[in-house]
Order: sequence, then structure tokens, then C-alpha cells
Amino acid sequence: MKIFDKVALAAPDILLPKEGTDLKKWAVVACDQYTSEPEYWDKVEKFVGDSPSTLRLILPEVYLETETEEQQGLRLNGIKDSIDSYLANGIWAAPQEGFTVLSRKTPVNESRKGLVAAVDLEKYSFEPGNRELIRATEGTVLSRIPPRVKIRKNAKVELPHIMLLINDSGDTVIGAAYKRAEESGRAPVYDTGLMADSGSIKGYFIPSSGDEADQIVSALDKLMKNDPTGMLFAVGDGNHSLASAKAHWENVREGLSDEQRKTHPARFAMAEIVNIHDKGLQFEPIHRIVFDVTPDDLISDIKELAGSENVTVSEDPITEGQIFTIVSEGHSDIFVSVKNPPHMLSVGTVQMMLDGKKRHVDYIHGEDTVRKLAVNGNTGILLPDVSKDSFFDTIGTEGVFPRKTFSMGEAFEKRFYLEAKRID
Repeated sequence: MKIFDKVALAAPDILLPKEGTDLKKWAVVACDQYTSEPEYWDKVEKFVGDSPSTLRLILPEVYLETETEEQQGLRLNGIKDSIDSYLANGIWAAPQEGFTVLSRKTPVNESRKGLVAAVDLEKYSFEPGNRELIRATEGTVLSRIPPRVKIRKNAKVELPHIMLLINDSGDTVIGAAYKRAEESGRAPVYDTGLMADSGSIKGYFIPSSGDEADQIVSALDKLMKNDPTGMLFAVGDGNHSLASAKAHWENVREGLSDEQRKTHPARFAMAEIVNIHDKGLQFEPIHRIVFDVTPDDLISDIKELAGSENVTVSEDPITEGQIFTIVSEGHSDIFVSVKNPPHMLSVGTVQMMLDGKKRHVDYIHGEDTVRKLAVNGNTGILLPDVSKDSFFDTIGTEGVFPRKTFSMGEAFEKRFYLEAKRID
């Protein structure tokens, strides 16, 4: 594993399945997707059958709420046994040290480029206000870490569904690397459709030693130096998985010498890096449904939080101030504007309001769904888009976004497991 310390990056020994493997059955969507749809995972199980698949190497989180500890323990043992079996029986081809640069096509986006690499967990923190190179974007729920640590503790291999963001308006890192790889004329290391009508993915291997890798590292170094807060990577998806990797590394680190700690594979977590300015990356707001509350109640709450003199309420759209919209059955939409808000984002102000009154809230993707649920005494809050242009500045100023601020595309657009690396 070649380490590029100045940008908290490493070129890992990448494991990909051997030639002839059915990649459409091998690649499975991130384990934290479709958590309320067990029928999705039932279909995946039937589709994969007995074929080699990353399904055997992950714990879909749909089962965390429905199965007993004993059942989950059996699943964890099954993951360990599958990893051991795949390593012993040559399911993976010989590892190659480097990166993969990829293009992901979905039913709604023609291309989203990515770079698969490993990042240094010593330079990552989820603590608000930290100044590490790698930072969380949302609050971390500590109770979600232990189940993931259990998986890593007994596993020799990790598969990433973590997606890290870089702020590269000129597309100097990933887009440029993909173009060079494509124009080189070499064959991709994978090019496959994805199950469940989730699109397709094509990836090229980039060796750790050579001009292509050096160009990537050099471009990342320039981005880092241009960020006024010294941040390079912001976690877009999979923060709890990255936090779990960090917790596992801290456990492993205790038994190592200083020299061993520098290069141990558990110190470096595999992730896909994506440019926040990529046109194929869609940021969508996560809206709120508030149970057993009226629009008047919420208007009263926001006036109490921000001061009546700072709140404007109208049935006509408002263009000034910090804006959100209240929707409910039998009422016209109510547009709310807040001047001198307590948080720099609408979602932050709204969350402060809801937390202050301890309202019963659910977090909803899609305006149509909010409107369907805003009935029978429940009220919806529609939030504006999160700006890509101000995303990194917000993290630098606020530390982290309020929980459930944004989603990066639909569930079928999330990362599918393909690459792996050893962590033992």
C-alpha cells in the first residue's frame, strides 16, 4: 500500500472478483439502503442465489430492527465464514495496488464520476468544530457504531459504501483522471449493469506508481491548500461506517508498535471520492413531517425561537430571508421567512425549533410524500435545497449540518459494493 501522507490518502491493494464472475450478482447496493423495504432484500437474495456476491459479505441494516441478537450473531458469523471462503477459494483475483476511477450511470443521471481509494483514519474526526482533513457533515449517533464494529472486528476484508466529497469546481481530480484513463485505450477492470434497474458502472485501474496517480495526488494537494479551513474531504454518505472504521482502528492500534501503526491496513478505510460539483450528483433536501401539530402551532414555535419581529408568514411565496414552507390537509401552503435566524441554514433553524419543543418528527424524501403524509392532524415542513456552492463553507462555519439535512440522490443511486481490501 502506497501512502500519500500529505493528502491523507493511500493506494490500497484492491481486490476485485476474478474474471468470469457475474458482476451483476456480485455488486450489491449499500447495506444502509431500503431499510424499510425487506421485500427489496428478499428479491436480491433470490437474484443472487448461490453465485459469489457481496451480499454474503455485508449485513443489510433492514435486519437490525427485526432480528434478535442471536439471529444477527449468526449473520455476522456467516459474513466471516464467507470472507474466509472467498479468500481461500480464489473468488478474488490477485490484489493490485492503486486506485479505481469510475463512471456510474443511473436511470436519472448519465454519469457520476468517482475515485476509489483509501483514506487515513488518523486524519478523520466526526467531532463538531474539528480541523482535520476529513470531516463529518452531519451529527454522528454513537449508538449506531457498535454493530458495525462487530462486523469489522472479525472480518479480514472491508467493502466500502462510504462516499467522500471534494470541492473541485474545476474538476481537476476525478473528471480529469477518468478522461485520461478513458483516452489511454486500456480496458476497464469492470463494466457491468447493476441489479434492480439501478443503472451501470465502468471502472479503470490506476497503478499507485506512475504519472496518473501522481497527478491525482497533486490536484488533491492544491484543493487542500485552497481551503481556508484546511479541509479536503467531507463525508457525503456512510459517516457511521467511517466512524466505525475509526473505532475499530483505535482498538487495533492499542496492540501495535509506533512503526506498525504507520502502515497497518486497518488505519486506512476504503471509500469512493466524488466531486460535489459533478453534474451527476444530485443533492436533495430531507423534509419533515411533524405529528399531532397544527400549522398555527409551528408558526408560534418559530416566532418564539426567532422573535416575532423576525418572522414573516404569507400565503404568497417569499423571496427574502431564510425560507421554509408549511403544508397541511385543508390549508393553503404557508410560506415562512426568518430574518436574523439562529442558524445559517433553514434546516438548522427548523431543527432547533422542533428539538426545542420535542416534537415527534419523521424525516421524508420527496415533496409528494410529505404532502401525502400531511393529513389527520400531521403537518409537513418543506425545506429548500442545500447549495453545493456553500456546502463546504457551511461545514467550515457550523462544524456539521443538522441531522437529516440532505440526501445524495435516490436509493438506487447509492454506491454498490465492487472493490474490497484487506484490513487484517
